[in-house]
Amino acid sequence: MTVKVVKMKKRYLKSIAGLTLVEILIGIVVSSLMMAAMYSTYSIVNNSYSQVVDKAKISRSSRDLVELLIRDIRMSGFKYYLGTNELGYPEQSYLEFVGGSSIKESHDPIVIVASELGHNIDGTDLKVTKNDPESDLCCDKIHIVFEDFNQNDKRQPYKKYKLTYYASPTQDADGTNKRYAVYKSKISWRQKRDSDTASWPTDGEWVSDCTECYHEQLVKDYVEDMEFIALDREGRKLSPDPSPSNISARQNLYKVRSVDIRLAFRSENEFFRFEAREGKERQLSGFSRAIRKYSDRYLRDSVVVTVYTRNIIDDGIF
Repeated sequence: MTVKVVKMKKRYLKSIAGLTLVEILIGIVVSSLMMAAMYSTYSIVNNSYSQVVDKAKISRSSRDLVELLIRDIRMSGFKYYLGTNELGYPEQSYLEFVGGSSIKESHDPIVIVASELGHNIDGTDLKVTKNDPESDLCCDKIHIVFEDFNQNDKRQPYKKYKLTYYASPTQDADGTNKRYAVYKSKISWRQKRDSDTASWPTDGEWVSDCTECYHEQLVKDYVEDMEFIALDREGRKLSPDPSPSNISARQNLYKVRSVDIRLAFRSENEFFRFEAREGKERQLSGFSRAIRKYSDRYLRDSVVVTVYTRNIIDDGIF
């Protein structure tokens, strides 16, 4: 009887499955390798997704700024013609043309100021020290003037506006991440009407207190450069840039038939995994800018478009 019980116990013990210590260690190693592979795959996919998002963000925001510039540059030089009406208003704009020697006084359709930052609220230029003294990229400034009409404004139904796109240096609150941002301002021409004679006004001034006016409206952050090139009817660059500053520049003010725009943007976050090695720096250049080299990890990309002006007429006004 005893012999049978012992034999049964031996058979029972042999049928019990188990893992040795070596097998357990092998399992842990294999699982660790699989988890490491999965994490590496996730990291690669996540980094790729972040890069795609950064590229898409640059593309999306650049399109927004380009669309604003295209719309406003096409409006440059526009003069409102009301025509015959029963409201008692002149058929066309009575606003005075002022071709002053300064941009503050100018009513010219397009004025381009190369490599200049900042803007004063009264329309004058403001010199601002650039972030990087060695930088020769940022930024051009453009002034755009056009007319409009508002019949609800009994005092001055004909309107004239000046839009200015300009760049200014900015940075994070802790003083790091220095960069540029594009701003937009809008001022209005206020005509001074002769109340004694009830005649249409013959003098005025640019003001910034109209209901439609604004100053330093942020349009786009993380900008690397903004460049404008004025072209004539043959597609050749006008030189010097159209400006009221001197006689030769004034003669080009009404020869502008199109404007080449180049906008360069920088990614908000670091894009590349490593900084560029010396001699292998990433490059960025413009229409007339020197090639600038970068060794940091940010992505930079340029958008180039040509905008045709539709309302600028060479009428010989200088």
